[in-house]
Amino acid sequence: MSSKIKEESVDFLFQAILALKDVDECYRFFEDLCTVQEIKAMSQRLVVAHMLSEKRVYSDIVSETGASTATISRVNRSLHYGCDGYEMVFQRIAEDKEGKQ
Repeated sequence: MSSKIKEESVDFLFQAILALKDVDECYRFFEDLCTVQEIKAMSQRLVVAHMLSEKRVYSDIVSETGASTATISRVNRSLHYGCDGYEMVFQRIAEDKEGKQ
């Protein structure tokens, strides 16, 4: 866990996110909480991380997502030296997909 962000207000934010029940509730909450640009930036980073985890090359990621190479590098650094949050989420999404088939 990162001590850089650990504080009561962040705990409250995460509790609020965990209280959401479906994608529609996520849209409603995040549209109230964030600007459209903030939501798009977070979703872009998640897509970039997923593409990097699938061993996609930077040039493909740039052309498909519009992300800058600086953004791709920052996400790549998180994938390799971060807290493994991306991989945890990707694994759970894959497990959910398998369970629904």
